[in-house]
Amino acid sequence: MERSTNDVYKPKSFTYYSTKLLVFLSLTLVLLLILFDIQALQTPLIPNSSSSSSSVSALTSWSLQQWQKVFNINNNFNYSSELEKMRSKLRDSVTFLPLKDIRFTETAMEGHTWFMSSVNDTYEDDEVEYNYFPSEASKGRLLCITGRDIHDGGKNLYGFAWPESLPASATLLDGLTYVSDTHYDYTNLFHGISAMAPFVGWYKRKGCQKPTRWVLFHWGELRTEMGSWLQKLMEATFREVKVEVFERGSGPFCFEKAVVMRHNLGRMGKDKRVEVFDLLRCKARVFCNVSLTDRAVEINGKLMPAIRLTLLMRKGARSFKNELAVIQIFQRECARVEGCKLTVAQSEDLSFCDQVRLMSSTDIVASPHGAQLTNLVFMDRNSSVMEFFPKGWLEMAGPGQYAHHWMASHSGMKHQGAWWEPLGEKECPYPEQDHHCFSFYKNGQVGHNETFFTEWSRKVINQVKISKLDQVSKSLTNEPQLNSNICSCG
Repeated sequence: MERSTNDVYKPKSFTYYSTKLLVFLSLTLVLLLILFDIQALQTPLIPNSSSSSSSVSALTSWSLQQWQKVFNINNNFNYSSELEKMRSKLRDSVTFLPLKDIRFTETAMEGHTWFMSSVNDTYEDDEVEYNYFPSEASKGRLLCITGRDIHDGGKNLYGFAWPESLPASATLLDGLTYVSDTHYDYTNLFHGISAMAPFVGWYKRKGCQKPTRWVLFHWGELRTEMGSWLQKLMEATFREVKVEVFERGSGPFCFEKAVVMRHNLGRMGKDKRVEVFDLLRCKARVFCNVSLTDRAVEINGKLMPAIRLTLLMRKGARSFKNELAVIQIFQRECARVEGCKLTVAQSEDLSFCDQVRLMSSTDIVASPHGAQLTNLVFMDRNSSVMEFFPKGWLEMAGPGQYAHHWMASHSGMKHQGAWWEPLGEKECPYPEQDHHCFSFYKNGQVGHNETFFTEWSRKVINQVKISKLDQVSKSLTNEPQLNSNICSCG
């Protein structure tokens, strides 16, 4: 059967081609030959033409027609329809993976972690590892999350999609989203601030852009709120804090912009950590309208630097067995030093701003180990921390018992050591199993050693006195300004 003239273009001679087509043919000759070879495997041979055109002309004509078919070059081509088909294919090609990858259970916090395990971190000098979407690393794709399971992080999923081809039924959440995953939680003061501090560092160095929302995960499990203390601290820093709970639609939810942190303070350098906690301290003081007016006392008509000692007590677990005896020791030693003032406070009785005000007026905090000690970040830099532990902690608690030693270092404080009540004879009913024994001792009360407490408190109070006298002119004539550059970011 012959092809009609409508089907086959039959040039009379090579000179009939336009200059433009000559350029086109010369540039694509190799591709045409390849296409011809491929097509020859799938298409019957070209039937003989009744025309007197040469076989070369027929081949050229046929090749052009195949080229047109490959690229749909014709006047009736519907670009909108083809683009929509391509978008549909891209939408359908989005692959969702479990947020928690149980293959990495043994190294959950190492490397790329078990949270979004397919993604490698971005590194900047002395900063926490992070991921940002969209970015060159994500090839311009947005982060999408589906699922809101609060018990199994493996049931919550993540994927990546181009903004022009989001998955079917996806909801686009505009603005900047902070996505956090922590191995611990957001209710404990120490663990919560450790998870949030990296975002404060990001905010500080990336032009102070505030997040539109927060998405919180623990082991890939969705968390719908922060603890009240942490919520207030973030409000002090960012003003509005909205924790996303994914109630709008069934998902997936894609984020216009997203920052993902999954290492807590990770590789952040010491100086950068101190800067972050400087900002948190300053923002909290402004938020709580703290007045810094008690830094000096008048003694015999002369201004002297105040030495403000706070005993921060707690009730129940890890409280002092004999609070009165401990108070009397510190009261006696404080009275020996001019300008020393003792404050005794019960942490559970204080609001967030009460805690900020108290610690802003504290040079030395002495307290049993516990979440309340995280308030040490609100003291002035170079303030001192004294910590007390029940029996069994030194022997069985592991590295977690040094959490406030680390926090003091992060925030520019001086951790003056700790006192651990001696274990003595084991009372644990599982004497051969330390991990079970620790649960027996963990929430015990703290005893005291009058001789040790006396000598230790005297030493620390005198060290602080000497330090403050060395800085007396600066302390008394240059009152810190709450709205100074420390309170700004960028």
